Amino acid sequence: MSRPCEGTRAAVCPPSAPAPSVLLVEAFYGGSHKQLIDLLQQNIDGCSVFTLPAKKWHWRARTAALHFSQTIPACPSYRVLFSSSVLNLCELVALRPDLARLKKVLYFHENQLVYPVRKDQERDFQYGYNQVLSCLVSDVVVFNSVFNMDSFLSSISSFMKKIPDHRPKDLDLLIRPKCVVLYYPGPLPRRQRVMIDLKPAAGHKDITSITGEWQDADFSESNQINGDATLLPKHKLLKQPQTLRRDEDPDEPRTEQRAGSGGGASDPGRPLHIVWPHRWEHDKNPELFFSTLIKLKEKQVDFQLSVLGETFTDVPEIFSEARCVLQHHVLRWGFLPSKADYLRVLCDADVVVSTAQHEFFGVAMLEAVHCGCYPLCPKALVYPEIFPAEYLYSTPEQLCKRLQGLCRRPDVARRHVVKVDTSSYSWSSLKERFQTLLSLNAPL
Repeated sequence: MSRPCEGTRAAVCPPSAPAPSVLLVEAFYGGSHKQLIDLLQQNIDGCSVFTLPAKKWHWRARTAALHFSQTIPACPSYRVLFSSSVLNLCELVALRPDLARLKKVLYFHENQLVYPVRKDQERDFQYGYNQVLSCLVSDVVVFNSVFNMDSFLSSISSFMKKIPDHRPKDLDLLIRPKCVVLYYPGPLPRRQRVMIDLKPAAGHKDITSITGEWQDADFSESNQINGDATLLPKHKLLKQPQTLRRDEDPDEPRTEQRAGSGGGASDPGRPLHIVWPHRWEHDKNPELFFSTLIKLKEKQVDFQLSVLGETFTDVPEIFSEARCVLQHHVLRWGFLPSKADYLRVLCDADVVVSTAQHEFFGVAMLEAVHCGCYPLCPKALVYPEIFPAEYLYSTPEQLCKRLQGLCRRPDVARRHVVKVDTSSYSWSSLKERFQTLLSLNAPL
């Protein structure tokens, strides 16, 4: 793997350095954008990476192309340019004709034509317009879901009608032949099977031994991105060596400790643990999530709550208000910078909820499902593409009813095997397609 070239636009790659062939450019290096760039850099040979911090998204979309035009050095070995749709690729290749000759791959984590705004008049036309222009100069346009692709292409015509006159026509027909869907390769934690040999305790002749159980494995920071992922039933937990005497009641509740969970994860008397692992922003509709939990509290339904996810400049007021109201239910509150700690919380939780008004893929939901959480998602956006109907709700009332039922029977969520094959979204399943995508001439 090559190191990024250094210098200004006029600089060239040092002759002694390995010649990079893939230029990875990310104007908003954070969250899922960062995870994808890191994954490609670690697994694709010959990458040079140029990024900007994940701050002030609107300014990145407006000005990143000019910045990169001055900081990416001329390098004759480059063959492929990969960027997310935050970058105005049209501006970059106009400013840097040497980059225009590369195979240009544009990856859509989201699209600005249908990205939710509170009022349509608040939608800044420029961001969607930039994405359309970037598509027109790209060689391959990649979407992380069918929903993302279809919603973008079907919205171009109506979006362009906002132009007062001299409107361009049939842009979707020019862009569609370049489009492919390549799911986001989730950074799923590795799981492994362990055998536990239990020895008879002294003085006990009759025991029930337990073998062949499962445990969560290797949550070290260095092992977060891999593709060797297996979805395991929530109830198959690592049990501590124990004995069962003949005179004991086999139906008496026992405390089982999940590896790394902090204990008590599957105690039948433990309240349902609900997790919210999303960004603290309005498009994730936290108002609906917290109003639902407040209704459950008013009905004296017991549950535990972990609210995770990243925060940015403007945090909706509902978060501070809800924390005061729900404080007796809160287990964890706030962003966990350690990925290992974050995954441990997901493994400890029972149900993961989305109330999003915007979701083009949903990395956090898949991570939670992979860690054994029962999902509840809106019957809209990308969710029907990934989750079977039994995990979808259509109205706030349905969400409240579903959560209330699971709170009263937490064992239903804990013993349920989620019918989503998370391995199909892992790096090992998608690696070959990404390698092909970043090769010079090979088609997808």
